[in-house]
Amino acid sequence: MTDTIGFIGLGYMGHGMAKNIVEKGYALRALPNRKREAIEDLVTRGATEAGSVAELGASCDMIVLCLPGSPEVEAVIAGPEGLLSTARPGLIILDSSTSNPVSTRQLFDLCAAKGVTLVDAPLSRTPKEAWTGTLDCMVGATPDLMEKVRPLIDTWAGKIVHTGEIGSGHTMKLLNNFLSLGYGALYAEALAIGQKSGVSPEIFHSVLSGGRMDCGFYQTFMQYVVGRDRDAHKFTLKNAHKDTRYLVSMANESGIATHIASAVKNSYATAESIGRGDDFVPMLTDVVAELNGIKREG
Repeated sequence: MTDTIGFIGLGYMGHGMAKNIVEKGYALRALPNRKREAIEDLVTRGATEAGSVAELGASCDMIVLCLPGSPEVEAVIAGPEGLLSTARPGLIILDSSTSNPVSTRQLFDLCAAKGVTLVDAPLSRTPKEAWTGTLDCMVGATPDLMEKVRPLIDTWAGKIVHTGEIGSGHTMKLLNNFLSLGYGALYAEALAIGQKSGVSPEIFHSVLSGGRMDCGFYQTFMQYVVGRDRDAHKFTLKNAHKDTRYLVSMANESGIATHIASAVKNSYATAESIGRGDDFVPMLTDVVAELNGIKREG
């Protein structure tokens, strides 16, 4: 592989993605995260530590971003010392963050003016699949560009869907997260109603598990609820709030009424506002229970 790949965002998902990039034969230059464990691990696998965002812009052929959201992506791409300050024409930036499509399209135009191409390539599934290279990836790009970036995306994804033009990947990602986070809000409220009415979470789970309402998201969610496995679904409530805010913003821009989306967003907004933003999504059940005077054991 002749392309040099840069990576910014070595969090829960990014570490596994970067590991797969370097193990599949690409030259990888990665920017350290706040915690150094990820970069130190990657260096042992053959990656090189980068000193700055601008350094990556000047030295890489493609750069992958896996950041918390649009403000961080905007700063990394278009900030005073961002990628566009040093990028060579021909650079391709793949944004695998969950970003606001409105911001994505604006950044695409800024990049194009510098001869740089932005591709939105957000993810679905969990850090476990990031580590094994079996994530789902939704890609917004022209058909010819799609074929150019596919071999790189293949290193971390088991399922790749070309969703259409720029911004369509991030749009589909928000719709995907609306459904999953909507389920999370429903589960949390249903469990609280059940427990107040004499049906334990364990009985609830024994009825739904294996039935028509079962799914992978439900299983990892309930792994915490009934098994108290804190690491079963490592996606924070503050990120859930951010994603549902983006969805409501996108709907507002389209003139769509958001009776359900706003209610789902408010579930996660409440959790973050009372100081639980760093908890993971299944822990919304504890928040809803506590707000309703229900004490959970463990």
